[in-house]
Amino acid sequence: MYRDHTKVIKIGNRVIGGGNPILIQSMTNTKTEDVEATVAQILSLEKAGCDIIRCAVPTMEAAKALSQIKKQIHIPLVADIHFDYRLAIAAMENGADKIRINPGNIGSKERIQAVVDTAKERNIPIRVGVNSGSLEKELVEKYHGVTAEGLVESALDKVHIIEEMGYDNLVISIKSSDVLMCARAHELIAEKTQYPLHVGITEAGTLYSGNIKSAIGLGIILYQGIGDTIRVSLTGAPLEEVKSAKRILKTLGLRKGGVEVVSCPTCGRTKIDLIGLANQVETMVQDIPLDIKVAVMGCVVNGPGEAKEADLGIAGGDGVGLLIRHGDVVKKVPEMDLLDTLRQELLTWNEQES
Repeated sequence: MYRDHTKVIKIGNRVIGGGNPILIQSMTNTKTEDVEATVAQILSLEKAGCDIIRCAVPTMEAAKALSQIKKQIHIPLVADIHFDYRLAIAAMENGADKIRINPGNIGSKERIQAVVDTAKERNIPIRVGVNSGSLEKELVEKYHGVTAEGLVESALDKVHIIEEMGYDNLVISIKSSDVLMCARAHELIAEKTQYPLHVGITEAGTLYSGNIKSAIGLGIILYQGIGDTIRVSLTGAPLEEVKSAKRILKTLGLRKGGVEVVSCPTCGRTKIDLIGLANQVETMVQDIPLDIKVAVMGCVVNGPGEAKEADLGIAGGDGVGLLIRHGDVVKKVPEMDLLDTLRQELLTWNEQES
């Protein structure tokens, strides 16, 4: 598997590559210089399961704010830099655990060298980012458009620039909003390098469309053993990115922890507000630290059988509620008490039972 053999990179207090767990990344949408708001958002993301956080650094004020932010958070801090090499240097001097740059827009080789020298002094990894929206004109012409091959060549060219400067503490990211192009680019680059890869579908869209595109794209890539860190990029709250990333990893068997809720799609036999109940259950279990599956079923006739693959389940209809454990009905309760009964069962659940 590719990710088992990638170069091990230390980012703050976390390690990626070499078969280490895939880490979830998100990005703040606060003004970075607003330290209080930025810290508050990062702490909420930490609680939700974010492993690495990236902050935009468009100004020197933002770069200097990183030192105060760093003191108040517990996960690695990545500085996102464009155009001005001085911001990259200042970000590292103010505590950034990693920087994200595109050497193509930083400027001259002397400026890139200055960034690399600072990173080398502090042993700070550099994430080399390439985006389909900014692919070099000559590569667009060479490959007759924006292609996976062009993205890979662009990324490796930029990596080579930094390698020639004597530095290989690197992470690569190749982003595209085209799901299949992005997947193909990762397949190609995985054959050509052992640097860890940060994976995501860029500009994926709103909560609805972005989650679908990210689940498909990341699913294709991760299932092939490619990817060391991920971000689900959404036009929405960063908290939603983290929740979606956790679910994608869990669905692929790449991360444990968290209650998985399954529910039937409803049919003419449904005699309960299943949609409302399933949503209530999903909200209720968000902060319960169990690694089990819970089924929410819409009728008492087929519910027990359909829930047999879950550790726990509930089913209801005609005023009767059933509590189900591994497909067996263990308790009958009034339908109105189903949610509270499930909650109590979860709070006293011993994972050895699963």
